[in-house]
Amino acid sequence: MDAMVNTVKGWMENPVKFARSHGVTVSPASDGSDPEREIHILIIEGFLLYNYKPLLDIYSKCYYVTIPYGECKRRRSMRTYTVPDPPGLFDGHVWPMYLKHRLEMENSGQDIQYLDGMRTKDELYNQVYEDIQNSLLNVL
Repeated sequence: MDAMVNTVKGWMENPVKFARSHGVTVSPASDGSDPEREIHILIIEGFLLYNYKPLLDIYSKCYYVTIPYGECKRRRSMRTYTVPDPPGLFDGHVWPMYLKHRLEMENSGQDIQYLDGMRTKDELYNQVYEDIQNSLLNVL
């Protein structure tokens, strides 16, 4: 986690330099503007990211996809793992830990937008995309 925080901070200092140093080609926008002056967006994805205090001050937008217990259990049971879950793992460990960490996240004071995981991937993408676009329009 410390390495991730350092990586994110490195990106925040200079997104273009960071991208180039990691082999990512940075092209100017179609209008020929300077990449150094453009808006850069970094998406950090993963579970428990809102439970790690060194990252909490970094986020400008927070999204959290939720699904009900039954759907979560159904989706997990559909996964294929090299080593399958032992019987009772979901009810005995996975779901209780989810509830524990979600409560910690909710108590963190972060402004988190909850997304309905029962919606399609396209609907979720469009909701977040529109929210980010609106935020950028309000800043410019």
